[in-house]
Amino acid sequence: MKVVVLGSGILGTSSAWWLREAGHEVTVVDRQPGAGRETSFANGGQISVSYSVPWANPAAPRKIFNWAFRPDSPLLFRPTADWRQWQWALAFLRECMPSRLAPNVRAMVAMASYSRHTLQDMRSTLGIDYHHLSRGILQFYRDEADFEASQRAADVMRDAGVDRRTISADEVINIEPALAASRSLIVGGDFTPDDESGDVHAFTEGLATRAAAAGVEFRYSTQATRLVSDGSRITSVEVIDPDGSYQQLRADAFVVALGSHSPALLRPLGVPCLVYPAKGYSATYPVLDPDRVPQVSLTDAAHKLVMSRFGDRLRIAGTAEFGGYSRELDPIRCEAITRVARELFGDALDTTAPAYWSGLRPATPSNVPLVGRSRIANLFLNTGHGTLGWTMGAGSGRAIADIVSGKRPEPDFPFIGL
Repeated sequence: MKVVVLGSGILGTSSAWWLREAGHEVTVVDRQPGAGRETSFANGGQISVSYSVPWANPAAPRKIFNWAFRPDSPLLFRPTADWRQWQWALAFLRECMPSRLAPNVRAMVAMASYSRHTLQDMRSTLGIDYHHLSRGILQFYRDEADFEASQRAADVMRDAGVDRRTISADEVINIEPALAASRSLIVGGDFTPDDESGDVHAFTEGLATRAAAAGVEFRYSTQATRLVSDGSRITSVEVIDPDGSYQQLRADAFVVALGSHSPALLRPLGVPCLVYPAKGYSATYPVLDPDRVPQVSLTDAAHKLVMSRFGDRLRIAGTAEFGGYSRELDPIRCEAITRVARELFGDALDTTAPAYWSGLRPATPSNVPLVGRSRIANLFLNTGHGTLGWTMGAGSGRAIADIVSGKRPEPDFPFIGL
């Protein structure tokens, strides 16, 4: 078949790679000049299977209320006049019901585990250099109440088959000595030795290069404006080429992997896609003293920040801001990240001119992504992965390629349309 993939982030590029591996003729369309230039550009770098816990949980409403009036809070809801934001928020509150937590965790862990194995296989065969580290993820806590509450989430994860170990503050320092100067701040931690980290943008670029060599056509700087339907199937996608001219690309199947921008393309067709942007921030710092900067990927539970080492750089990323589609940087939230960087690592990092970035993470209310066949037979979705696009990207791409090819994917996951 001829397949058009819309989007060249980690989800779109992985979809294209696996579709080509399955023998399809594949074209990728993206408005950016290269692969992985939007939400896949500068995220926190964690491949965090063991922390696949939804934001929507019984404790979330209270925390969100307590954070509501703090401009530097880990999660910030900025009300707008957009009814879609309120529709998403109401659905989020429904997903906070205690009965929803376990099934959502099981679904997320199933896809995340499958994706990590898929990524490991791709790494061994493709040889892409993306600064990956297979040293686990270490989450540390500054507050006893948060530490105790985390054990309930850890129990849920262990019930799902995840090796998430509860450890003491001293064990935290033994695993990552770069935190030794902050020992007095830490009350305990969780360690997940099977998790990994790496630069998603470097991987996505490398995968796009290999996909192009295998025959995938990438049409960059090309805007998809409309999916054209004959009433029962999608016949083509209307695009604006780099020179400003319109044309229609015909295909047998279409995969929408446009992240937070997926609903705009699907809405005119009546295809449900309850995805809303959760703006996240990151800051990347040059490393000045390698011995005092972590090698293990870290999560600061109090500030909801993740930290990953990419060679001579350290990236710190996190927070979630629900307030529309603007990627404008908020100086208060940027400075909050750098304040944590200075507190933990001092002059081991060059914090004088960090590379700040923001991205619109496509979030579903449950944090379970939308992967599968839509109500239109030849239209497929691969979107809504929230903060876990990197964690689930390789596996979601492989799964959607199976579905397009008429096969049942391997993971035990609630694929749409199956």
